[in-house]
Amino acid sequence: MTQVHVQIVLFDGFDPLDVIAPFEVLTAGSQFLGGALAVEFVSASGPGVVRAGNSQITLTATASLDPDVPGYVVVPGAVGPVDGDPDAGDETIPVLLGRFAQSDAMPLIRRALDNPKITVAAFCGGSLALAMAGLLEGRTATTHVLGIDMLDATGVTAVRARVVDDGDLVSGGGVTSGLDVALYLLERDFGSQAAHAVEELFEYERRGTTWKTTGQHAA
Repeated sequence: MTQVHVQIVLFDGFDPLDVIAPFEVLTAGSQFLGGALAVEFVSASGPGVVRAGNSQITLTATASLDPDVPGYVVVPGAVGPVDGDPDAGDETIPVLLGRFAQSDAMPLIRRALDNPKITVAAFCGGSLALAMAGLLEGRTATTHVLGIDMLDATGVTAVRARVVDDGDLVSGGGVTSGLDVALYLLERDFGSQAAHAVEELFEYERRGTTWKTTGQHAA
């Protein structure tokens, strides 16, 4: 069996829940599917320990982000204080996302978005960071409610939905939306039985109606 690769991108300041939620869902889905998915943590700088926005938590990237490998590239948001003084060294969420948007990861994610064999999934502030880097202009996406106006200002068609499917870009709004996006991807690409099996295992039901750019009334 040819495995589908899932690359979950780590960066300094990432939100652990944005990372662990899809990791758990897609790993469980892979088990149901007989090992169909190979899920790993990656970073732009390659293998190594990466610090979360919660300073007590770190995760280890086992490989470099590779935009040529077919599958999924998963982009989390950041965690930290919402308000603060960046000039005083406060690592607020906007500061962390701004750094990520200017990091070496963005040219690689741009290549992933250009690769027809890759779906990019971004949750919460992750989609906002991609937009800040100029990667989502003209696309349709969502992010955390606090960032919707900023997302719209970058030239993205911002939608207030739990999950937005824009083809090879799937985004989620809110910190726990990584659960919903990952379950949606399982259903969309591998069938409802896989998604249902994970919902049963986790005792969690996917939230909201997925907003899609296709359909009878699509613009």
